[in-house]
Amino acid sequence: MTRASLNKQPHEVASMFDHVAERYDLTNDVLSLGQDRRWRKEVARAVDARPAQKVLDLAAGTGTSSLPFARSGAYVVPCDFSLGMLRVGKQRESWLPFTAGDATRLPFRDDTFDAVTISFGLRNVQDTDAALREMLRVTRPGGRVVICEFSHPTWTPFRTVYTEYLMRALPPVARAVSSNPDAYVYLAESIRDWPDQPALAGRLRAAGWEKVAWRNLTGGVVALHRGFKAAQPPAEAAC
Repeated sequence: MTRASLNKQPHEVASMFDHVAERYDLTNDVLSLGQDRRWRKEVARAVDARPAQKVLDLAAGTGTSSLPFARSGAYVVPCDFSLGMLRVGKQRESWLPFTAGDATRLPFRDDTFDAVTISFGLRNVQDTDAALREMLRVTRPGGRVVICEFSHPTWTPFRTVYTEYLMRALPPVARAVSSNPDAYVYLAESIRDWPDQPALAGRLRAAGWEKVAWRNLTGGVVALHRGFKAAQPPAEAAC
């Protein structure tokens, strides 16, 4: 299996990413025209990881997205369900605590992390709402979630051009630079099928996140969504 279908069966998605692991970061850089570096910097700013904080980086792949959090002094756990991606990441950054895990059944205790983040991975999870609830479960009270995901450009003419690029230009480019170009056909289809910014914000609220907000990057090609887990109410004073 080298390409997942849009019903996003976990074994299909994991197998697809296993096949692109070696050249994944390079391919993303080419296909995004270098914009992925800027997007990841914006994620790091939004997460605002501090020394001694615990950060869970979901869909971390080879760990590229985890490095800014580690540099800030935070303890970051890169987590992914593609063993191929994790192996490549471990070869490159052996000191990071790479962890295999499914976003819908995370292998962590309740209230563990100060921040949970996922970049360009929520779209590949079979049950988005279950993943959002799991992220809430493992986040400590008062903690935050930051989601970076492809979205819908807000300017109609640009949205038309962007859709044409996804469906017509991206597959040929992927064939030139990727070890598995079919995976990037799935990428284009899954982006087109993904909910827009307000719809994703609504799903975050439905999962229990509070103070949900988003902002667009590159005209809405990508959107950053953020939410907070309710702080625990103060303990009642003893009589």
